[in-house]
Amino acid sequence: MDVKPLPMTALVPDAVAETSISFFSERQMATLRHLGDILQPSYKGYPNSSQAGAPEFLDFLIGVSPKDQQEMYTSGLDRLDREANQKFTKPFAELTDSQADQLIRPLLKPWMNEHPPTDPYEKFMSLVQNDVRAATVNSQPWSEASIKAGKQPSVDLYWYPIDPDLRREGTAAAALRRPASS
Repeated sequence: MDVKPLPMTALVPDAVAETSISFFSERQMATLRHLGDILQPSYKGYPNSSQAGAPEFLDFLIGVSPKDQQEMYTSGLDRLDREANQKFTKPFAELTDSQADQLIRPLLKPWMNEHPPTDPYEKFMSLVQNDVRAATVNSQPWSEASIKAGKQPSVDLYWYPIDPDLRREGTAAAALRRPASS
């Protein structure tokens, strides 16, 4: 009476469907993607920010963050895009790396944890730089690149795509709540 269990494989929603933007506007998301790829480029087989899915993760994270964090991100991304339009007459997402560097570099200053920047725009740039890097290096693609490079991932952990239906109102989530019929 030995029963052989069927093999179970994980189904990662983002592997079978496009992630939809839920917090940032299309323009803000394009700005975040370009900024993220500049701050965290691909390197020796490791993915850049976009390849790691960091912008989509941050879209989710900031969307459920406190209001002041949301405002810092949206105003920072909008200002970056506005400055690109003023200086180069095109959106930040369309700038070359050299042009983007002219806007970003003055804001990337070293600072101590005990004394973060006080200027809101500098604070945004510092925060987005840390968030982009953290989301990138803690992604599944980054972990897979580490293994491929023959290195053991430092903590062997990464974030999984998160179910955006937090209130469990969608059809799949609702089915999970329903008691099994007897």
